[in-house]
Amino acid sequence: MDIEHHTGDGKGRFTARIGIGPEAVMTYSDAGKRLMIIDHTEVPDVYRGQGVGLALVERAVEMAREQGKQILPLCPFAAAQFRRHPEWSDVLNRAAPKGQAG
Repeated sequence: MDIEHHTGDGKGRFTARIGIGPEAVMTYSDAGKRLMIIDHTEVPDVYRGQGVGLALVERAVEMAREQGKQILPLCPFAAAQFRRHPEWSDVLNRAAPKGQAG
């Protein structure tokens, strides 16, 4: 699986593809220098159950750690992944609305 990172104008996205298949995407917005908001994850049906969405969120977690940022996962998929991965709590922004990520 190839994951690419694209940025511009305070927004970014990670894209993933397996071979020549369709593109999966996770988008985020920067909210200041220390916060990124994951707002959308879309994984084509052909990738369901293969960990593609998880890989996108993991890459965002890695980037947040590298850059000293926190993540506010407003996207329901990303929020669910944060609930499943307590080891990511170091980058979880605690301001997440109740029921979203914490």
